Amino acid sequence: MNTLDGILLIDKPKGWSSFDVVGKVRGVLRTEIRKQKLGNSEAQLITNSKLLIPKVKVGHTGTLDPLATGLMIVVVGSYCKRASEFSNLSKVYDVTMKLGETSTTGDEEGLKQKVASTKPSKIEVVTALDSFLGETMQTPPIYSAIKIDGKRAYKLAREGKEVVIKPRKVSIKSLELTEYKYPYVRFMADVGSGTYIRSLVEDIGKYLETGAYMSDLRRMSVGAYEVGDARSPESVTASDIVLL
Repeated sequence: MNTLDGILLIDKPKGWSSFDVVGKVRGVLRTEIRKQKLGNSEAQLITNSKLLIPKVKVGHTGTLDPLATGLMIVVVGSYCKRASEFSNLSKVYDVTMKLGETSTTGDEEGLKQKVASTKPSKIEVVTALDSFLGETMQTPPIYSAIKIDGKRAYKLAREGKEVVIKPRKVSIKSLELTEYKYPYVRFMADVGSGTYIRSLVEDIGKYLETGAYMSDLRRMSVGAYEVGDARSPESVTASDIVLL
């Protein structure tokens, strides 16, 4: 196994960054290659660890927030050059948002501010969700990985610098309410590439005049790839690589 090429379906744990996942997968694959070359002898692995450390190219196809969980498509070897093929696919998310408050980051990490104690009816919530279907203009959150003059927006925001991001067109195919127990709203979102769920949630909160932030997020699918077929970063092996 000198060459590794293909994709891996990873179920990202909460608290892990996308770079954490890439680093873990790279380490797992390198260790597996080393074991195949040297055998499973722990003494051999330790003795030769500095001499036989294979290079494995690993990348991701779009960031997933640290607080989010779910499907990440990781590209390996020559497939790193094909990352955009997968990042441009539509995605389905299981979203939970909290009404009545806003967050500086749009999620649980930020500072919260009380907006309103109004309790929208279920019909009002469904109407709000329906109002965002189709193509719409959306402003990505300032705490995002978008680059502004070569620097990540979230880094500029954390430095206290002004961050201006232009609105962009996004496509929202469906927003299906699955549970509503005030102040929490849970729904499934089928969206096109480039859609920011945190921004969508904030916009829904503005529509309802209650304020809202994303309290939980799980990516269920990317294109035809499902999270049910994914492995954890720790349990993945080279045999899980899919060659398309």
